[in-house]
Amino acid sequence: MAMKLRLARGGSKKRPFYRIVAADSRMPRDGRYIERLGTYNPLLPKDSEDRVKMDIDRVKHWLDQGAQPSDRISRMLEAAGVIDKKERSNPKRAVPGKKAQERAEEKAEKARAAEEAANAPAEEAAAEE
Repeated sequence: MAMKLRLARGGSKKRPFYRIVAADSRMPRDGRYIERLGTYNPLLPKDSEDRVKMDIDRVKHWLDQGAQPSDRISRMLEAAGVIDKKERSNPKRAVPGKKAQERAEEKAEKARAAEEAANAPAEEAAAEE
């Protein structure tokens, strides 16, 4: 059985509240879980102590049993100092799309043409003198 540490959503519409749970990875997001490990309330300020509450001992127990934390849970555990920080590199994230690159090239060409047009009369006037 593949175990996951993940969030199970509760709360009403547009008022999210999450339980941090240990669950079988095949179960639905808000479905059956094995154990409740804590809570996460994203509506509270980031510096609030009540935003994330976890039973660290039980989380460590499940990690020792081979449970894999979801990305969001692993970030919370990194912030709590339970697990080491992972390297998250996405080099393509900063690269603009094709259309944006084409627009940038067109803009650079227009700027070069305008610069050449501005320099050409000045060079002709200097050549006449």
